[in-house]
Amino acid sequence: MAEIQRLQPGELFSGAVIHGDTVWLSGKVASDPTGDVREQTRDILEQIDTTLEACGTSRSRLLSVQIWLADIADWATMNEVYTAWIDPGNKPCRATVEAALASPDLLVEIMCVAAR
Repeated sequence: MAEIQRLQPGELFSGAVIHGDTVWLSGKVASDPTGDVREQTRDILEQIDTTLEACGTSRSRLLSVQIWLADIADWATMNEVYTAWIDPGNKPCRATVEAALASPDLLVEIMCVAAR
């Protein structure tokens, strides 16, 4: 049976969980929520890169990405940053929805699943 490894454990959830060759990342939000959607998206994607690396994988191994936007009108701006970041030869499946986030300052949240 494959071991379950939990990284960055917090009070309510782990930042990442590894089971076998699959890595699940919890939803990431901006470290500094005072920025606009472009800045928040960049910050989140940098956090994802760091966490994926700590888990022994990278964005080229992404399987699935889920994105929540506080305002769907920010889709094009967020997508510009995301498109520049994603590995064009290894695009994961993706969903993007509008949702009320945990704080009014948060404009975007992203979670993903990757292979190792």
